[in-house]
Amino acid sequence: MSEDREHEQEPSGEQPRPAGAARRERRASARSSAGKGQGDRGGTSSTPGSADATQPKGRPTPARDGRQGRVSPFRKVGRFLREVVAELRKVIWPTRRTLLTYTAVVLVFVSVMVAFIAGLDLLFGQGVLRLFG
Repeated sequence: MSEDREHEQEPSGEQPRPAGAARRERRASARSSAGKGQGDRGGTSSTPGSADATQPKGRPTPARDGRQGRVSPFRKVGRFLREVVAELRKVIWPTRRTLLTYTAVVLVFVSVMVAFIAGLDLLFGQGVLRLFG
């Protein structure tokens, strides 16, 4: 069924969905219908010659990328750097104003904590001198 026909058959109250969503839906329904009804058959195929996805293959699955052997250390470093750049592109960088605000908040908080710890140190130091001194 073409995508144009799918859009024509939709109720008039709904907006048409993108073609990708319809395709994903068809794939999902095909997957779910393939797994139905195997419980009563014991996992055997109903038609001779058709493959059943639940039966073991008897051989290991080949590597996805098909490469055998070792990978060059230069290729590993290159791949790592490409992945780093890809991840850094996903980062939502703060604006200059936000960065200055966060920096000021951190500096004020650190200053308050330094003053608090210095006050406790002075207090405990005076207490120890009076007690033992």
